[in-house]
Amino acid sequence: MVEPKVDLASTSLFRATPAQIEETRRRRWPHLGGALSLAEYITRDEEMDVLEHAKEGKMITWVLAPREDPMTLDFMCACRTYKRASLVAYPPSSPSEPNSVHETTSYGVAAVFTPPSKRGRGYAGHMMRLLHWVTASRDNLPEFPEAWGAAPEEVADAGGGLFSVLWSDVGEEFYRSAGPRGEGDGWEKRGPVSTVWEVGTEDGDDEGWKWLTQEQLKGLWVHDARLIRKELEDMLVKKGLYEVEHPTALVTCLPTNGVAAFQIPRATYGSNFSMAGGFWGVQSLSNPDTYASWSVEMQPSPPTLIITRLWASEDTFPGLITKIKQAARRSGIPKVEVWNLRVGLKDVAEKTGGQTFIRSEHLPQIVWYGPGTTKNVEWVHNEKFCWC
Repeated sequence: MVEPKVDLASTSLFRATPAQIEETRRRRWPHLGGALSLAEYITRDEEMDVLEHAKEGKMITWVLAPREDPMTLDFMCACRTYKRASLVAYPPSSPSEPNSVHETTSYGVAAVFTPPSKRGRGYAGHMMRLLHWVTASRDNLPEFPEAWGAAPEEVADAGGGLFSVLWSDVGEEFYRSAGPRGEGDGWEKRGPVSTVWEVGTEDGDDEGWKWLTQEQLKGLWVHDARLIRKELEDMLVKKGLYEVEHPTALVTCLPTNGVAAFQIPRATYGSNFSMAGGFWGVQSLSNPDTYASWSVEMQPSPPTLIITRLWASEDTFPGLITKIKQAARRSGIPKVEVWNLRVGLKDVAEKTGGQTFIRSEHLPQIVWYGPGTTKNVEWVHNEKFCWC
């Protein structure tokens, strides 16, 4: 039976109740549960929701529901947001001065889902348009469209975001068109670029390198965040270095607060997979600023080792990728992938056997709420570590 279409102005965006959260999981499970039973799928989400990246209000589930019955289990669609510590850098008027770097808040958007019985009515698009109004600072938004009724209520633990990011598997247009006015100006695609290596059969010793466990990676994220901040201060806004030709701002999420750490349990939950030695990263002993961390993509089979964070120079990158391939080989993984290598490393990657291509899935998209427009904002470190 086809449900009647509901007037969008009679709906709004609400923070989900515990019962609504469970209902979102029941709805998604037949489509996204894979080999997990319903009980396992629900348990996985519950366990993920208390990890550091999500706890204490950093993760919120949202539902589009009737204004007159916001707690109904018959809501239209749902999504999740993850509040993240981030940085923004503004280039100075003089090239001799460092960029002005500030701590800020951003959001990752995930789990956008409409059940089949409610699709084709514009619900998901309207939910995404309303999402700006609960994640961004309203001082940075236009006037709320009168045709949509009243704006969503502001929610504790949300708001104040300077930008938000997501990864689309439905193409770029759906999210791009979902702006805060409903006229475009939504999330714009940025660099869906992957580089892949076959691991081969070559092996070597571990002299000069330190393998890192999940626990040891916690210290690496703190070191990594300091390097990222220093990098943003020193980045030259120079044509050809970035995807955006003349960036007015450079933004990045940070790997701390469990953001990068989440990628490992998320990828391996419910499987028997483990990395050889329990190692999920590697760092040079002679140059501690050369390092990488990784997770795995279990599907499609065979699995792929996917690099979540990587820091190296053109000189140290060949040695680092050799160690990463070695970690994959020892764990029975035939392929290594990284997202969005910086310009200076792409040529080096080709010389080490890396093949670079444009992805047709997991399209990174970003929307900016600060001064200027999204098209003039460069997303630095658009990598797997902040996937949500």
